[in-house]
Amino acid sequence: MSDSLLDAAQMDGSEAGTPEARAQDLSVPSKFIDAATGQVRVDALLKSYLELERKLSQRTARPGRDASPEERQRFRTAMGIPQSAEEYQVEARHELCGPDPDINARLHEADFAPDQVQLVYDLAAERLVPIIAEAASQFEASRQLEKLRSQHGGEERFSQLSRQIAAWGKANLPPEVFSALSTTAEGVNAMHGMMGRQEPAVTRQAEQPEPADEEGLRRLMRDPRYWRNREPELIRRVTEGFRRLTGS
Repeated sequence: MSDSLLDAAQMDGSEAGTPEARAQDLSVPSKFIDAATGQVRVDALLKSYLELERKLSQRTARPGRDASPEERQRFRTAMGIPQSAEEYQVEARHELCGPDPDINARLHEADFAPDQVQLVYDLAAERLVPIIAEAASQFEASRQLEKLRSQHGGEERFSQLSRQIAAWGKANLPPEVFSALSTTAEGVNAMHGMMGRQEPAVTRQAEQPEPADEEGLRRLMRDPRYWRNREPELIRRVTEGFRRLTGS
């Protein structure tokens, strides 16, 4: 076997070490090999590499204002930018931030890739929607407050009345009911009417039935509203409950 490992190991290296042999071993294209000497044309190889690097960078770098239509199309193809804005596939993260044809057209003109377009809508849903919701809530609260002031004699008079309504509501209504009614002018007016008529329909008595035995009364007495806050309504229920049990 003439090409055995043993034969290769015993070669004096003169043939394998020539520039011509090294060029063949590296599979260098013939256009980069000097036909006269058989050596690699390093200058031609370097020039070709630099040209290739330039073309690759042009494919991924955003074209300038003076770029030709061909250069811009090459860039768009490399970035996966569709031929038209209508081809963007956007997944809406919120109903207020769905795809908009005019916005998509501007993003397409600015050479936005599909993932970049999606990111624009994602950020809008994440950051802008909470701001819009907060602004809308504040605007509606201001509108409702102005409505109450006009209905109850102006800012100063309603300021005093609002403290009375709040005190009555907290003392007589379940917290969730008071919170819900406090958010609208209609709710505040409803509390004002109940306060004037002392209606018991939605007062704290409705939270649980009147205790029928001593154990039920003891449970009421363990309620912090009884022993800590000393709420009049709870004290009345405990007192009347013991009167019923003792017959006094």
